[in-house]
Amino acid sequence: MGCWKKCIGTLLIIFICQQAITAQSTLSTKQSGAEKKNKKIQVVVLPSIGYTLQTSWAAVLSTNISFKSSNKGESTAKISVINGSINATIKKQIIVPIQASIWSKNGKWSWISDFRYMKYPSVTYGLGINTLAKDEFSIKYGYVKLHQTVLRGINKNLFIGGGIYYDRFDAVKQLNIPAGTITAFDKYGFSSSSSTTGPVLRILYDSRNNPTTPKNGWLINACIRNNLKLFGSNVNSTFLLFEWRKYFSFPKKSNNTLAIWNYYNYTLSGNPYYLMLPSTGWDDNYNTGRGYIQGRFRDKNMNYAESEYRFQLSKNEKWGGVIFVNGSSFETSWQKSFSKLAFGYGLGIRFQLNKTSKTNLCVDYAWGREHSHGIFVNIGEVF
Repeated sequence: MGCWKKCIGTLLIIFICQQAITAQSTLSTKQSGAEKKNKKIQVVVLPSIGYTLQTSWAAVLSTNISFKSSNKGESTAKISVINGSINATIKKQIIVPIQASIWSKNGKWSWISDFRYMKYPSVTYGLGINTLAKDEFSIKYGYVKLHQTVLRGINKNLFIGGGIYYDRFDAVKQLNIPAGTITAFDKYGFSSSSSTTGPVLRILYDSRNNPTTPKNGWLINACIRNNLKLFGSNVNSTFLLFEWRKYFSFPKKSNNTLAIWNYYNYTLSGNPYYLMLPSTGWDDNYNTGRGYIQGRFRDKNMNYAESEYRFQLSKNEKWGGVIFVNGSSFETSWQKSFSKLAFGYGLGIRFQLNKTSKTNLCVDYAWGREHSHGIFVNIGEVF
């Protein structure tokens, strides 16, 4: 009952704050010569109080900015979105993410940024899918993430490009470890700091009608990251990320959406830093594995799949709901079969924050194995 009280209390606080303080502004540019550009900007500022397995209670200030840069009358321009927030938790965590997907006026260029700072007491459980909840041990660290890619359009939906990814962990400590205990982190190779830097080659196919709340289309994303000592990495290593997502109306011609997500993150070479290994809840949006605490499962290679059904609760699309199920598996060798899965499942509610980008406030409750369960809050759909 206590967890449901937390869920209901969080929903009420978020709703009251959103109604009272959400600010939206619309700006228009001036005419320039014979061409009139129509640039409409909407800004949503949302203070709230949230609760997750990883952070416990948190004070959150979130901002969502969306706009289109297009010629007058053009309706096919892609929506540019910038999301940012400041999170302070009772576990003394500080989390400041800024994510941006900016499109040029003609849709030929895309700038994708993922910048984060984290002061992060956390937990980890060791490697593999067979770890148990009792294997938990505490860690803390500072983390800086600077990921920047630039993509060039080959056609309307296909983009190819590259960039630089930088990840830095500092002041890493294992906490309250009993004397004589050798943790999974120790066995793998403990270090109090690490840098992982290198060039990235990326291919993106995106036919979704909306990047934050898609109702139809595909997203296919492939990324090869080559971390090199030459660029400042502690060790040479190579990651391969491949994911695809599919969205379609179900039933056909309804406003309800069936969404499918498959996500694969493999270590092709080298021994990356322990905290850089693929892990539950450590994808770019920290959304894999609803039903489990972030970092619950970790290893060199990760397979993940999720399906979600999204349905409308009001005619004006202001309110909606979802049900979902996911499964993940982790192995040291990517050539092994991924036969054992850790399942998660749950349901949630949606509240629309921004009419232009159709960005939703997403509050979910999910369950996993070993009685794992909790609240998961997101600005924009999980995938």
